[in-house]
Amino acid sequence: MTHENLWSYAPTAGHTPDADLTGYRVEASDGHIGKVDKHSNDVGSQYLVVDTGVWIFGKEVLLPAGTLTGIDHGTRTVTVARTKEQIKDAPEFDRDKHLGDPAYRDQISGHYGDGGPGH
Repeated sequence: MTHENLWSYAPTAGHTPDADLTGYRVEASDGHIGKVDKHSNDVGSQYLVVDTGVWIFGKEVLLPAGTLTGIDHGTRTVTVARTKEQIKDAPEFDRDKHLGDPAYRDQISGHYGDGGPGH
């Protein structure tokens, strides 16, 4: 997966442009990580902000849309092709700069690109 594709929903993920994913459960490949707090449908800059709750002490994480493997609107769940550890080790989400800062976006791309660290 290229870094550019990382910021777009995969055609097989089941995303529709008008879908509101706020509040959906987020499941990593090895378990529940939180709920969608915010998401973007902007072409080339699609992502989810996940509130991890107590799992990692209220930390929010940014997940590029390309990490999603499925969206189930019936159960209000999204699945992500990354482990809990990969998500926990992601660069800290900064609500003030997130995608407006190209260096931060590159950090996120580098962390999740090609299956994430160690893959």
